[in-house]
Amino acid sequence: MIAQTSSSQPSLTWLFFALLTVASWGVYGVFLHTGQMGMNDPLNGRYKAFLFVGIAYFLTAVLAPLVVLVANGASWSYPAKGMWWSLLAGIVGAIGAFGVLLAFGAKGTPAVVMSIVFAGAPVVNALYSLVSHPPAGGYGAIKPQFFLGILMAAAGGCLVTFYKPAPAPAKPAPAAVQTAATGPNRS
Repeated sequence: MIAQTSSSQPSLTWLFFALLTVASWGVYGVFLHTGQMGMNDPLNGRYKAFLFVGIAYFLTAVLAPLVVLVANGASWSYPAKGMWWSLLAGIVGAIGAFGVLLAFGAKGTPAVVMSIVFAGAPVVNALYSLVSHPPAGGYGAIKPQFFLGILMAAAGGCLVTFYKPAPAPAKPAPAAVQTAATGPNRS
């Protein structure tokens, strides 16, 4: 079985997978922007890059779970509620990924766009979770540290966005490349 433990002791396997997600999503924006730029198509490069994101999703999110389901001998019964909520989750995830690309196309940089996304998403998640699953004891039972955490996440995203280090200036091309690209210098 994959990612399941039969021991009665608590496992930190969940933490490994959470950190795997942090690392993967942490480089996602930079890799996506690099792919977009690598398409050498200022008008449609972001859409070409997103097409390959979709292919990657197929490979990772369709084929890999099929292998795990077969390996675990899973039932092939899919209740409608689970299917529709899972489909909706995939749609909002894909919309978010597409939004990242559109932000890059509107001159957002990976450092700024992803800082806003990763600071804002936990805030949205916390607020949505509060509304959809109200706390025991009502909203008055929420500790002030919760609200402080939301403010700190938002402030952290703002600080990273406003004070990110400037990238190093582009290195000039070697003289031989410049000559080949522009022709010999005839002074």
